[in-house]
Amino acid sequence: MIRFSLFLPSLVNVALPRIVGAVAVELEIGVGDDAVPLCYKARYSSRIYSVLFTVLFFHPNSPKMTSRDGFQWTSETGLTQGVPSIGVISPPSNISAAEAGPWDVIVVGAGYTGLTAARDLCLAGHKVLLLEARDRIGGRSWSSNIGDYPFEMGGTWVHWGQPHVWREISRYRMREELENSFDFSRGVNHFQLRTNQSESVMSHDEEDTLLASGLAKFVDVDGAMGRKIIPYPHDAFHVPEARKYDAQSAADRLKEIALSLTPNERAALESFVLLCSCGTLETTSFFEFLHWWALCGYSYQGCMDALISYKFKGGQSSFAIKFFKEALSTGNLSYSFNSPAQSISDQGDKVTLITRSGSQYTGSRLVSTIPLNVLNTVAFSPPLNSQRTAAANTGHVNQCVKVHAEISNKDMRSWTGITYPFNKLTYAIGDGTTPAGNTHIVCFGGFHNHIHPEEDINETKTAVQNMAPGNMDIKRLVFHNWAKDEFAKGAWFFSPPNMLSTSLDALRSRHGNVLFANSDWAVGWRSFIDGAIEEGTRAAFTVTEELRGPSASRSRL
Repeated sequence: MIRFSLFLPSLVNVALPRIVGAVAVELEIGVGDDAVPLCYKARYSSRIYSVLFTVLFFHPNSPKMTSRDGFQWTSETGLTQGVPSIGVISPPSNISAAEAGPWDVIVVGAGYTGLTAARDLCLAGHKVLLLEARDRIGGRSWSSNIGDYPFEMGGTWVHWGQPHVWREISRYRMREELENSFDFSRGVNHFQLRTNQSESVMSHDEEDTLLASGLAKFVDVDGAMGRKIIPYPHDAFHVPEARKYDAQSAADRLKEIALSLTPNERAALESFVLLCSCGTLETTSFFEFLHWWALCGYSYQGCMDALISYKFKGGQSSFAIKFFKEALSTGNLSYSFNSPAQSISDQGDKVTLITRSGSQYTGSRLVSTIPLNVLNTVAFSPPLNSQRTAAANTGHVNQCVKVHAEISNKDMRSWTGITYPFNKLTYAIGDGTTPAGNTHIVCFGGFHNHIHPEEDINETKTAVQNMAPGNMDIKRLVFHNWAKDEFAKGAWFFSPPNMLSTSLDALRSRHGNVLFANSDWAVGWRSFIDGAIEEGTRAAFTVTEELRGPSASRSRL
């Protein structure tokens, strides 16, 4: 028997049989919409019929699960590894012995690309297995809820100018769940620039003027602020001449305009470019920065709006869980977390994946969302082509250091600052107010003057305090070391020179029954959440079209 009794829109009392041998035991559990997911899955069998049912539980009073990922520090507890997140999935697998496969599709990775692909494929009626190396969803975009405040550990900001992510925000009715990171309504309300030569405090209007001026000189390669060289940001090489800028580094471009920049312009400009790439000026592709600029509407204000302004009130994990929840509700999703891939073999009529623990899964198709920088840690058979292999061995350059600081100074909510090039962190903003009444500051660094925050917490605290000496009374630090994360080996994609012009098509190509989808090689908002959804949508559509035919024949793309 299966009984559902609806008492409230967000609370359902469920009585379900749990089969233990021949004995049926009723189980009653409250169900809500916005809490930790729990899955109850069972099969009732008799000589007459067999029924498989799955119920997804979101209990509003369930404790938040703790991920192995992330670190936090307070003076009381010291440094601890592992932080709570609503993105942690429990139980970590819903695969029963009766469901050994094969599946229609195996999706590797539960970041936004994998979540989108898995959801779309499940909605299309396919039997999907989602495998994830971590204990949580979200990949490089996830949030930790500490003290009822969401700290964004990776990708954070979204915008209505990003078509794929905005469709999903609208679809899940989350338009009113956004807030602005900036609040200049009270407090110090200024920008602080600290360089080797000087220290300046200026208004935010002066900050905008300084950055807009430097950026305009940097990107204006065609007399039209990049509009002629990249007129179609989602087809960035539409103008063949654009390819030559992929051979240039940011350092190369800075040499060309050096005489036109004031010292403050140059410091602010370099810091902003490195905020985007989190590499070095020498390893940052000038073309990829031009591409970001074009996506943002060819303006400094467009960059600020799209890159660092609008975030979810409940954190990224409150968005990602919607995808997972919907996929699971179809009854077509099997999943297993803590399951890193060791090998993927395409045998013509099927694809077999073996995990590091030795578990083996098969499917008709496989969608790999493995990021570029870890693609070479998985053995593929047949081997990947030389271009994809070379790109994976080179990798992207982003080694972002993102450190959240909860400080006691309430007036710093309206502060922004650049401390460059001597500090371990270079760019920071006031990003919120915690329930304790403290100010949340988010700080960024990169491969330039790199730091591993957990290795020397005093050095990390000093780097935060150097952003605004005397005004950073630190109560808590929260961070994720993306550089040492074995399943990322870096944060969002940013290319070195000569990668995109030579390898983008190869990275996007399929490998027999294996399709590769990741924001790292999206054509639009590459490296963004929007690009991840773009790629997951592309992969799911391709697979659905192929499996729809009576022979499930595959077009060779």
